[in-house]
Amino acid sequence: MPLSNIKPSNYGELLALKIAPRVEAFAALGAPTPQVFESSPLAFRLRAEFRIWHAGEDLFYAMFKPGAPKDPIAITSFPIACKPIQQLMPALLQELRNNTHLRQKLFQVEFLSTLTGDMLATLIYHRALDSSWEQEASLLAQRLGINLIGRSRKQKKVIGKDSVQETLCINDSEYHFKQPDQAFTQPNGNVNQHMIEWADSACENLSADLLELYCGIGNFSLPLAHRFDRVLATEVSKVATAAAIENRDKNGINNVEFARLSAEEMTAAMSGERPFRRLAHLPAPLTDYKLNTLLVDPPRAGLDKATLALASNFDSVIYISCNPDTLLDNLKTLQTTHEIAQLAFFDQFPYTHHLESGVLLIRKAP
Repeated sequence: MPLSNIKPSNYGELLALKIAPRVEAFAALGAPTPQVFESSPLAFRLRAEFRIWHAGEDLFYAMFKPGAPKDPIAITSFPIACKPIQQLMPALLQELRNNTHLRQKLFQVEFLSTLTGDMLATLIYHRALDSSWEQEASLLAQRLGINLIGRSRKQKKVIGKDSVQETLCINDSEYHFKQPDQAFTQPNGNVNQHMIEWADSACENLSADLLELYCGIGNFSLPLAHRFDRVLATEVSKVATAAAIENRDKNGINNVEFARLSAEEMTAAMSGERPFRRLAHLPAPLTDYKLNTLLVDPPRAGLDKATLALASNFDSVIYISCNPDTLLDNLKTLQTTHEIAQLAFFDQFPYTHHLESGVLLIRKAP
């Protein structure tokens, strides 16, 4: 995102221009007027990453224009980052400037924060990290009051914790989440809360059991669990699945089971194509679940053909998408069996063309 695009005074106009063509495209598929959930125009990002550019004895945060990898743009401020990241950036940079050992062959810095202000910084190097690095990094983390990770080829050194703790307020209820390093989390915390509340409202008249694919750390699974008898949620990432189980237990939710399966594997399990030992821990056989509702939050590529075929068998489908184009393409298939009952746009990424979308699909009458 070019920093020149960040114009808070024009935020509403820019959002309207971004949404307009998508409204028309969804309307062509019979979608109702969308609900639109805006972002704060500044200080909304909970994640940020920058290259570190060395210039003699100095160094600075850098970004690059597309196609110009050797022409760095110095980043002296980043107003779309949340306040904790904005406050940490200059303090960390000054520490690095003053420490020869920590700055040597430093390549990139990544920041991860939460709405509660928890902070994790990752320093990525083109060299091995020795005990001297670890000692200096420990002192740095202590001075700045942060958790710190050092990475290099085949190395990961953790100072403190390799995760942050988030608390989301959903319809006046609090949910607590461990968000591990390198597990996917929503970058715009306030808009994420709107997404979950919208999904919760969409589930109001649904019942029986929920199947969720691409569940991550349980971002939707846990706040929506009260709407269903049972929830079965799957995720391919080991790190995210372990965090989801920990988050379930931390929140005292007892009707959700997590399984480490890809969407394709879960589709095969549902069709009876093959059994999976990773489902053996379920309190009941898969065939005993009354899975009437499907929730999916796939990557930008959308749903594959087999998962689309699976989705067509559900009474209701909640589809969260980070790519309106692949969502529209998938809906052209699903419209043969379902109609779009609700549509929502969530501006997770202001000042860019990216737009998060949500639809509630209801099976058409025979």
